[in-house]
Amino acid sequence: MSIDVAAVRAHFPALAAGAAHFDGPGGSQVPDVVATAVAETMSTPMANRGWVTGAERNADAVVLAARAAVAELVAGDPGGVVFGRSATALTYDLARVLSAGWGPGDEVVVTRLDHDANVRPWVQAAQARGATVRWAEFDPGSGELDPGAVGMLVNDRTRLVAVTGASNLLGTRPDLTAITDQAHEVGALTWVDGVHLTAHAPVDVAALGADFFTCSPYKFLGPHCGCVIAAPALLETLRPDKLLPSTDAVPERFELGTLPYELLAGTTAAVDFLAGLGVGGTRRGRLVTAMDAIEAHEDRLRERIENALRDLPGVTVWSRAKRRTPTLLITFEGRDAADAYRFLAERGVNAPAGSFYALEASRWLGLGDAGGLRVGLAPYNDDADVDRLLSGLTQFTAS
Repeated sequence: MSIDVAAVRAHFPALAAGAAHFDGPGGSQVPDVVATAVAETMSTPMANRGWVTGAERNADAVVLAARAAVAELVAGDPGGVVFGRSATALTYDLARVLSAGWGPGDEVVVTRLDHDANVRPWVQAAQARGATVRWAEFDPGSGELDPGAVGMLVNDRTRLVAVTGASNLLGTRPDLTAITDQAHEVGALTWVDGVHLTAHAPVDVAALGADFFTCSPYKFLGPHCGCVIAAPALLETLRPDKLLPSTDAVPERFELGTLPYELLAGTTAAVDFLAGLGVGGTRRGRLVTAMDAIEAHEDRLRERIENALRDLPGVTVWSRAKRRTPTLLITFEGRDAADAYRFLAERGVNAPAGSFYALEASRWLGLGDAGGLRVGLAPYNDDADVDRLLSGLTQFTAS
């Protein structure tokens, strides 16, 4: 099946402002149904979760619905969906908990490909406990992370392997199953940063071998918050610091303070919007077909852009992995990517420049902290957007 892009675009009020958005990897635009869900929840009677008053029951229903929606999006267990302010905040929170038993002689593996949110929390946690950090390096020429680069680092002292599901800088999608299998063979846990991946492809956390999987609704058309998905039985083994009167139930024991009910309602609406683009008898089935269709649509546009960029003088495309999301990192010979960013913005094309918190990856490529121009596609991008992008880049390289 394919998606009706014109029908999709009609649901995004922000597009009426006229810009062509290639900034989705930093946060997607939001469909009207998500905004409505947020507004309606804020105008509905709400209280702390409970079962006595209507307001309490409303809050409880919102939370349970959001857990169920996120679980179906990634084929997880609703009882293992933890919500927080952001994926970064949740990773820091869980890193402190998971590292509590680490010490000298223990090891953690991180990769040069990852967003810093899946690097620094583990590096800092290991340093605090006297554990050793091992670095898996990707091929800067191809952008590929060879599973063997991780496999050579894991051993019986490895406590955790942290790896991205897809690079937010290059789009590279590592062979997660091969990597997580190697970690599990030595008894290590796996933490998969799925923030960039979840927006572009169907996800099955168990099939990927992810003991912990993070995602952020604001990357897949929802509001700003974060999620960690894990097996409830695994979460039961972890004891985070918390307030004495707060519940010890899983997953609530990891959610510090009152949840933002309006954002969770928006998250459910975003998942339902995506499901509405697919076909099937169940929401999970509709989500899988929808994400397959979105992936095909975005890949077609990506190929259009890549083919055109080959003809532009002085342009280097760093996104070269065989399997990747529709994300392109571009630099310009003798010119700053930031100049291209501003040039395009003046023409109503939003494609930002930077390293986008993938600092290790940008430095490993030799691009330093400046990175390059990132072009990221979303379900609402169409051929007219691509035409405007290519026209702007052609003008920039000729100027």
